[in-house]
Amino acid sequence: MNTQTLSRGHCLASQICKGSSLRPRQAAQLGSVQRLGLVNAEIATPRGSTCFSRRHFTITRAETGNGASQAPCGLAIDLRGKKAFIAGVADDQGFGWAIAKQLAEAGAEISLGVWVPALSIFETSLRRGKFDANRKLENGGMLEFANIYPMDAVYDTPEDVPEDVANNKRYAAASGKGFTVVEVAQQVERDCGKIDIMVHSLANGPEVTKPLLETSRRGYLAAVSASSYSYVSMLQRFGPLMNPGGAAISLTYIASERIIPGYGGGMSSAKAALESDTRVLAYEAGRKFQIRVNTISAGPLGSRAAKAIGFIEDMIRYSYENAPIQKELQAKEVGNAAAFLLSPLASAITGSLVYVDNGLNNMGLATDSQALLQPEKASSK
Repeated sequence: MNTQTLSRGHCLASQICKGSSLRPRQAAQLGSVQRLGLVNAEIATPRGSTCFSRRHFTITRAETGNGASQAPCGLAIDLRGKKAFIAGVADDQGFGWAIAKQLAEAGAEISLGVWVPALSIFETSLRRGKFDANRKLENGGMLEFANIYPMDAVYDTPEDVPEDVANNKRYAAASGKGFTVVEVAQQVERDCGKIDIMVHSLANGPEVTKPLLETSRRGYLAAVSASSYSYVSMLQRFGPLMNPGGAAISLTYIASERIIPGYGGGMSSAKAALESDTRVLAYEAGRKFQIRVNTISAGPLGSRAAKAIGFIEDMIRYSYENAPIQKELQAKEVGNAAAFLLSPLASAITGSLVYVDNGLNNMGLATDSQALLQPEKASSK
C-alpha cells in the first residue's frame, strides 16, 4: 500500500469508527478495504465495540473500459459497456474530440464518423502519434477508437451524392466504403450491433463570413442542411440502432438567439433550427425509440473549425471580459457536460438546451463597453 492510500485509509477509518474502540491498525485495515475495493473483506472488531462487530463487507472493485477506471465509491459517471458513435471529429482540438475523450474516461467504446476530406489527414496524424498528448486518459491509458468511418452527413443516401463529389479526389479516402448517413449507419450496425450514444458535432456554412443580407439561397440552405437537418437525418437512421434508454446530443451556439455580427451565411438560422428540432425530436424519438435528445450551447473555443469564422479570438476575449465566470472555456468542460447528459444520471433530462459558456448567455450588458466609461476615461482610450 502506498503512503497516499494508507493515509486515506486511516482518514476513512477514523471517520467511520470515531468514538469506537477500534485499534489504529484495525481502523487502517478497514479504510484500506474500502479504498482498494476488496470483495467480501472480513474485519474483526473488539468485543463491545460500538462501531462494528465481526462482519463482512461486500465492496465491488470498479472495472475498466477503454482504458478508463472508475472511482470505487461516490457518484460517478459509469458508461462501461456502452457504445458511442460521434460524428464530426476531425482533429484533437474541438468539442467532438473532447466529448469522445470524456466518454472514454467513463468507460464507453468510441466509434467516429470523420468528414471524408479530412479523413486521410486525421488517420495519418493518429497513426503517427500527433494526437498522443491529447489521447492520454487520467489513469495513464490512451483514448482508443473502435471504428473510424468516412462520413459526409450532407448526403442521406448514395443516390444523393452528385457525380462531381463522388469522383472528387478529396473523397478518394471513402472509395468503396460508403460515406452517406444511411451507409454509415449500416456499417455501424454491422460492426457494433446496437449503440447507446449518438453525438452530432457537425456544422458547416460555406458563406459563414457573409452578412445575412448578402447570403445566397444556396449558401443559406447549405448551412441548414449540414448544421441542423443532418441531426434529423442521423436520428432517422441511427435511432433504430440505439438501445432504449440511450441518448443523443448536438452542439449549438448562442447566435441562434442573440445577434452575433459576423456569424453569417445562414449559420445563426441553422443553429436556431437545430434547437427547435431538438425539442421536437426529443418527443418523437423518445416515443419511437425510447431515447433522450438534448443539445449543448457551448461558448467560444479556438478550434480549427471555429477559426474559419475569422473572429473567434475576439469572441474568446469578449467572453472572458463579460461572462460571470471570468476564465477561458476549456473543451473538456463541454465534454464533461456531454458525458453527464449522455449518461443514466441524466435519465429524466430530454429536449433541453444546456449552456456551457461560463454563464455568458445570462448577460444583458457588456461590462467592458466603452459606453459604460466616464467621458474622460472613454476619450483617453
